[in-house]
Amino acid sequence: MHQVSIPISDETIRSLKVGDPVLLSGVMVTGRDAAHKWMVESFIRGTQPPTDEDRLVYEEIKPLLDRGVIYHCGPIVAGLESKEYKFVAAGPTTSTREEPYQGDVMRHFNLKGVIGKGGMGVNTLAACQEVPGVYFHAVGGAASLIAQSVEEVLGVYKYEFGVPEAMWVIRVKNFPAVVTMDAHGNSLHAEIEGKSRAALERLLAEAG
Repeated sequence: MHQVSIPISDETIRSLKVGDPVLLSGVMVTGRDAAHKWMVESFIRGTQPPTDEDRLVYEEIKPLLDRGVIYHCGPIVAGLESKEYKFVAAGPTTSTREEPYQGDVMRHFNLKGVIGKGGMGVNTLAACQEVPGVYFHAVGGAASLIAQSVEEVLGVYKYEFGVPEAMWVIRVKNFPAVVTMDAHGNSLHAEIEGKSRAALERLLAEAG
């Protein structure tokens, strides 16, 4: 079991290999479809001019993401009216929806870790090698258990996106995950997909 502290150094990232179990501790940011689209269109590709408020948010999240981790998560949050926020459930959401954006986000912000479920594609894998970074697979169906690793909600950005899509800043301790895409070009997801395809083709050939 690897104990990994956020911010994460390049040395630590390169020491991680697919299959390694990790416990993450430190500050991370949640972000799903709306957040990734906003970051890329407003600040990376420049297709949607940012507002003054957007620029302020950008300046505040930039140091959080530098050598940091983004979590594909749509949490259930208590204390919305009092703003005494507490994560009730914090399970991962499917990561493939962020594939068009993730590599650019990793490079722009020097993002070292991406957490989600289901893995990602070749663009993100290439960014993992370049930045360097890794993809951490969190356990699906364990939202309440994962929420127990969230010690504190430090703040929230882009609340107008809605609670699941907002960018929540959280402090975690011993957040459980497994490295399934590493900085050396290895992807457990691609490997399993390849083996599954080969097995399917063999079965179809035998049936024919």
